[in-house]
Amino acid sequence: MKIIEMPADWPADETAALAVQDELRTRVVLDEPGPPPASGLVTGVDVAYDDERDVVAAAAVVLDAATLAVVDEATAVGRVTFPYVPGLLAFREIPAVLAALESLTSAPGLIVCDGYGLAHPRRFGLASHLGVLTGLPAIGVAKSPFVFTHAELGPRRGDFAPLLADDGEEVGRALRTQEGVKPVYVSVGHRTTLDNACAHTLHLASRFRLPESTRRADRLCREALADATA
Repeated sequence: MKIIEMPADWPADETAALAVQDELRTRVVLDEPGPPPASGLVTGVDVAYDDERDVVAAAAVVLDAATLAVVDEATAVGRVTFPYVPGLLAFREIPAVLAALESLTSAPGLIVCDGYGLAHPRRFGLASHLGVLTGLPAIGVAKSPFVFTHAELGPRRGDFAPLLADDGEEVGRALRTQEGVKPVYVSVGHRTTLDNACAHTLHLASRFRLPESTRRADRLCREALADATA
């Protein structure tokens, strides 16, 4: 487990963070197809907080995309110094997530975030932020739709409905990964298409509602947080 310090030049308030978002979101690449599903490596990233101690733990778990076997994993723990601001959560999480990714001995391949990419009020959620900073293809698979709406979707695995902004823009999809369970909310982060992001999500969620990459990263970051705050 890596212990980190907040970077000296990291934004300290909302105004500075918004300026960083405005600059970095111009670098998001949306015209690449992304890696094919069930090929190469896929890395799930997730974070866990101890709000009383202002501690955040991040985990990165690399899977063989074909078999979903774990290839590599790493964790990092640090202090949370950025305030809680909806739409700017990436600034609380990214230093620890980047440290975990940098500790891996395997190339991450596609990054799968427990959060948003373009399905974000400023079209720059965690998946887009990480994708731009690392240069890696990235997608967001969230548990809830944040501020966007969607029509009712069918009950079968693979059924979906567009996530729509107020102007009608499709920013992601509500995707049913298992019959009879709530959908997940998929959006492009960087260097992939929405069709491809949904195909990856379905492959990774072959048994459960959430992608296996997210399930394993969630478990690992919680373990790291418990160890760090014991």
